[in-house]
Amino acid sequence: MLDVVKTVPIDYYLWLSCALFCIGVFGVLIRRNALVVLMCVELMLNAVNLLLAAFSTYLSDAQGQILVFFIMVVAAAEAAVGLGILVMIFRNTHTTDIYLLDKLRG
Repeated sequence: MLDVVKTVPIDYYLWLSCALFCIGVFGVLIRRNALVVLMCVELMLNAVNLLLAAFSTYLSDAQGQILVFFIMVVAAAEAAVGLGILVMIFRNTHTTDIYLLDKLRG
């Protein structure tokens, strides 16, 4: 299976990862819904994970895959905390629009 991955040029992984990361950045900058913003942050983290795994396989070094594991743990914790905060924001404001968070000042 390792030989199959090496037949795909590293450039393809680079371009796919760059496209996914750019989609995530544009989603964070343009969207107003907090849930979509969290999903775009996850998309950016997954783009970095894809690139790290590709380079790790390309260089036959396991350090990149270990780093991918730690990034996935941080992403899972970020998603849990972010969704908890999002639920509390929705309970207080009855919306997930991030531009209306000025209502929470007290």
